[in-house]
Amino acid sequence: MKIKIMVEKEVELKSLFVKAKVRYWEDSEVNGCELPESGEGLPCKNGDNWAPVIDIESGKIINWDLGNTADIYFKVGDQCAYSISDIDGNIVKNQDQYYVPEILCPAENGYGDYIIMNIDESGIIKNWNKKLILKCFEDED
Repeated sequence: MKIKIMVEKEVELKSLFVKAKVRYWEDSEVNGCELPESGEGLPCKNGDNWAPVIDIESGKIINWDLGNTADIYFKVGDQCAYSISDIDGNIVKNQDQYYVPEILCPAENGYGDYIIMNIDESGIIKNWNKKLILKCFEDED
């Protein structure tokens, strides 16, 4: 007979993979210019989604197009999916179609509906607070 058991283990977190369905691209800016309704020109845009991969320790967006700056203000609502991996690449947390986690709002309170952040030309998120990743584990699926 087989059963599933929960095993508690300490892991070193590495990356935050975001897949947020953006409603209004034009509320954000890239290189000081307002984005068009299509969101064209925004690094990490993938179809109707914004899909950055963020290094949790540094707040650097790994798949950022270097040289670009952005002021992000995305209405997402309950359409934010994310995964968190450990240093070995194993997914330790997966959340589909959920509220925006607080860690994605370092510029101001997003109230679970908005991604609000400023990104420099190196892909670093200003005022990144890596400790907020722990809140992603508070409310288990």
